Amino acid sequence: MTESELVELIANAVRASLQENAEAEVLQTSPPLQTNKAIPAMPLPKAEPLPSAMPLTSARIAVGRAGERLRTETYLQFRADHAAARDAVYNDVSADLLRRMGVREIPTLCRDRDEHLTRPDLGRDFSEESRRAVKEINPVPCDVLVYAADGLSSRAVEANLENVYPVIADGVAQQGLSIGKPFFVKYGRVASMEPVAELTGAKVVCVLIGERPGLGSAESMSAYLAYAPAVGMPEAGRTVVSNIYKGGLNAVEGGAFIAELIGKIFAAKKSGVYLSE
Repeated sequence: MTESELVELIANAVRASLQENAEAEVLQTSPPLQTNKAIPAMPLPKAEPLPSAMPLTSARIAVGRAGERLRTETYLQFRADHAAARDAVYNDVSADLLRRMGVREIPTLCRDRDEHLTRPDLGRDFSEESRRAVKEINPVPCDVLVYAADGLSSRAVEANLENVYPVIADGVAQQGLSIGKPFFVKYGRVASMEPVAELTGAKVVCVLIGERPGLGSAESMSAYLAYAPAVGMPEAGRTVVSNIYKGGLNAVEGGAFIAELIGKIFAAKKSGVYLSE
């Protein structure tokens, strides 16, 4: 027996002895049980909470396992969701959607999807040709301009734009504000709203953009709003409404909320963190 093993053996013996002494002391000092008092019934253990929570979230909880591996069904669903997320990032918004809505496509400085993903700075600006196109679509300044951009999820635009935009447009008009003509920015980023505002003279600009897809959903859209945005503005100056999709804030309710928010921003003449001041 080595010295370390001997030390460990002695330590275990001491711990066992101390434990026995402590239990004996508790038995000697505990008061006698009073049998004349009612003993409350112990509640039955509650059912496992995870099964009841699973339908409430898209998160992968309590998926179980087969040996040391994921179950086949879980693994296949994971692969399918991962593929859907990749498709949302790399696919383009359908030309049929843009045709149905009558919106014109305006490209940013990005030449392709890879450049869009690796050079976010190019997704914030436009070529001279695209700048002229933006001015042609909205030659007269307006109170509110709402446009769409693919961002990081084309599926988010396809799933929500047709439902959310009409509600926003109606809500803005009911508040007596003028609204510009919408368009679609291909390979666009949130900050594309800055040159758009400078080119159109719109007071409140809202961009409806696809969020980075997760394994829970590839169809989530966000709305970024700003009052008189200018190139180089701080991120704190933007107001955002996120999680617009069927599993979160549905498009119709989201559109009504965004329209109301636009009215508040227009009246206060400020947005982002400054709106609460």
